[in-house]
Amino acid sequence: MAELPLSGVTVVSVEHAVAAPFATRQLADLGARVIKVERPGGGDFARRYDTTVHGQSSYFVWLNRSKESLTLDVRSARGREILHELLAGADVFVQNLAPGAAGRLGLDAASLAERYTSLIPCTISGYGTSGPWADRKAYDLLVQCQTGLVSLTGTAEDTARVGVSIADIAAGTYAYSGILTALYARATTGVARAVEVSLFDALAEWMSQPAYYTRHGGTQPPRIGAHHATIAPYGAYTAADGRQVLFSIQNEREWAALCERFLERPDLVDDPRFATASDRVAHRDQLDVVIVERFRRSAGGEVMKLLDDAGIANAGVNDVRAFVGHPVLAERDRWHDLDIPGAVVPALQPPVDLAGIGPRMDPVPAAGEHTERILTELGRGPAEIEDLRADGVI
Repeated sequence: MAELPLSGVTVVSVEHAVAAPFATRQLADLGARVIKVERPGGGDFARRYDTTVHGQSSYFVWLNRSKESLTLDVRSARGREILHELLAGADVFVQNLAPGAAGRLGLDAASLAERYTSLIPCTISGYGTSGPWADRKAYDLLVQCQTGLVSLTGTAEDTARVGVSIADIAAGTYAYSGILTALYARATTGVARAVEVSLFDALAEWMSQPAYYTRHGGTQPPRIGAHHATIAPYGAYTAADGRQVLFSIQNEREWAALCERFLERPDLVDDPRFATASDRVAHRDQLDVVIVERFRRSAGGEVMKLLDDAGIANAGVNDVRAFVGHPVLAERDRWHDLDIPGAVVPALQPPVDLAGIGPRMDPVPAAGEHTERILTELGRGPAEIEDLRADGVI
């Protein structure tokens, strides 16, 4: 098996919650050594979001495999001294500290660039480090609200939060790709460039389509539950046995096949109410009457078979338990055992497969598990380590 692509790259991260840990976990997946700096006396507060995974937080287990945990009070002078010793030998520094904290600690990108010319600093913030909202705290749902995402999610009567931490995930994904880009740029040009990502900017990018639609169409896409706001038919309907099945029509060939082979209404193919994609959206309510009536005549399994036979993409609407047991995950061997403190659990391997390289699925660390080893590497002896612990520095 080939060496992991980021073997030899060292990442130091003063991180918490979701966005930064997601970015650095993906770097760890590729072989980077990730030293996670946590608060003494409890560590990353995401460790306590819940206790559902054998006493561990589901968030923390997801985001922190293959890392080394160092407890360190970076607000103390001795703690910052240790941190700077680590940074002197690091390739990447990631932080998602509260607004202004990095600057007060001398850990902002400009300060680090003066001190470490080859270090790539990555800042993950809520609304950016400049502009009128630079000093505001931001959490995932706040950003979902500010970007308008919540106004698009839910039913006509009620808005809803997206069911995963989508702003954090977006920011973590862009931070990850930005760091990879910066590593490539440093390797090819010799210049280490700082990376900055905000939750707001990341999710704003993902809101671009509804932004275009709203700016140029005059109204925003409607909120219609498990249906697509600007394509019809594209949504979930209830079959005779109560099972929900979602299907999608993307082009005129599929529309004709739906009418002729599933709806059993070939007359609708050229019906002027439904002649184009825009017509079908405009007359969605009338079209839904026909679809709902057809669904009521067949059980969910039969509906999916008929849609399959007609070449129309469809899927049952799963709950999370059904997803966990999905045959695609099982038959493609996507689950791998992962060690966590006190247990072994199944975990999904990284979604990107690189030919000839197996997945890295090293343990999730306990808080401060690697503190002594890392300090020993930096030349600290047992007596000094105990002194640091007694003073609350580690």
